[in-house]
Amino acid sequence: MEVETNKLQSRRVEIIAAAIRVFSSLGFYKATTADIAESASISQPYIFKFFKSKEDLYLAALDEAFGRIQREFEKIQVTQVSSNIQLEMITSYERLMADFPQEIHLQTQAFGISEPSIRNKTKESFAKLYQLVLEKFQKAGIPDPDYSAKVFLAKGLFCNLGLVLDLAELKF
Repeated sequence: MEVETNKLQSRRVEIIAAAIRVFSSLGFYKATTADIAESASISQPYIFKFFKSKEDLYLAALDEAFGRIQREFEKIQVTQVSSNIQLEMITSYERLMADFPQEIHLQTQAFGISEPSIRNKTKESFAKLYQLVLEKFQKAGIPDPDYSAKVFLAKGLFCNLGLVLDLAELKF
């Protein structure tokens, strides 16, 4: 039973990875579950064993993309009052952009999708990320941590645009 559960969980992860590839390439509206199934080398109906709809699958993909940033930033320890936290977070984010560019594309696309569930997931995920950055900045003793966290995230969004639009002049 445990082997079957692990196999199903592994398959779910593979489907989400395929969804990230397809959605980041085609966008939410143009991508189909058939495209995702083909990318995952499975039948289209098999997707619906794990996800009730294309929107539900997009939400899972978006959750993975935002979750990865959250997990990486959570790993960064603030052990003393220092401003190195910003540099560590920038370095971590640059690594994520290099290693998972499709997830950055997916997040950037999500800002323009009008479906309420996707807008809410994007809003909640970004708010959660802001809260984490704010707490790290407060703990590090960064002056005006609220403003600094907002500027930090705004710069990250600017970097996302540089990546998505392939504009070297926007890359840091």
